[in-house]
Amino acid sequence: MLKEFKEFAFKGNLVDMAVGFILGGAFATVVKTFVAKVIMPPLGLLLGDVDFTKMKYVLKEGEAAVKDGDKVVTPAVDEVAIEYGAFISDFIAFVLLALVVFIVVKKFIAAFEKKEAEKPAEPPKQEVLLEEIRDALKK
Repeated sequence: MLKEFKEFAFKGNLVDMAVGFILGGAFATVVKTFVAKVIMPPLGLLLGDVDFTKMKYVLKEGEAAVKDGDKVVTPAVDEVAIEYGAFISDFIAFVLLALVVFIVVKKFIAAFEKKEAEKPAEPPKQEVLLEEIRDALKK
């Protein structure tokens, strides 16, 4: 079982897939930063000084802690809100990432199909055998 796992773990395809996951994660981080820092600010400006990071719907206001000296009488209560601005930003990042991955995969498949089409078609074994017999009979 250990031998089979070793063969599986160190196959070229698995290592290639692991490298793909690592690069995909790094690329996703770059795309997310690109959207948050490059695309969203001008889009927010275009829409009338909208800051997408602050867009939210507050369900329950937060409350500060009430203290009597150093003693906390009432603990602080965090705000409960739906932060849809972050969702919009993440959705745009997802769409861009999906678009880029789609384009890369499409180009890769097209290049692979082109490479397959360029290979000369090998004749069937029966045809090769018949040609050998024909050549032997000519001699």
